[in-house]
Amino acid sequence: MMATLLVTLLAATHAQAEENEGGFRGFFKNALHGKSSSQTTLPKYQKECASCHIAYPAGFLPAASWQNLMGSLNKHFGTDASLSIADAREISQWLAAHGGTDGGLPAQNRITRSGWFLRKHRAGELPANVWARPSVHSPSNCAACHQGAERGRFDEDDVRIPSQ
Repeated sequence: MMATLLVTLLAATHAQAEENEGGFRGFFKNALHGKSSSQTTLPKYQKECASCHIAYPAGFLPAASWQNLMGSLNKHFGTDASLSIADAREISQWLAAHGGTDGGLPAQNRITRSGWFLRKHRAGELPANVWARPSVHSPSNCAACHQGAERGRFDEDDVRIPSQ
């Protein structure tokens, strides 16, 4: 009887852990370790957003943040990135469906200011001038150091910090 109870508890705990791997945490964990996400990038999102920067994985921000960003494309970080109403609606719906979780925190519209980004890029663990290097330019240029960023892969083993 005790063995049956133990097996049942272990199975329930494992099922709960599997369920909790969804959303942002699961997506980012898979991205960090080079595993493919079950999420397929919306071709329109890839085309429109990757024309200026990488098409950041939707799980990197919660749905509310994507909604804020998509609602202000006419002043998207100093650039007019306006889209047709139909394209903006389609991309917004996809981002809302595939966005990460916010853990109850207010919507943060910059990936580089999110708690997980700041933990992964701690001061003192990177050379002090890395963001100022011409080949890096800013923290939002993931592809400068993450060799698989354009494919949604952020495995720490593939990080190459440019010297210049």
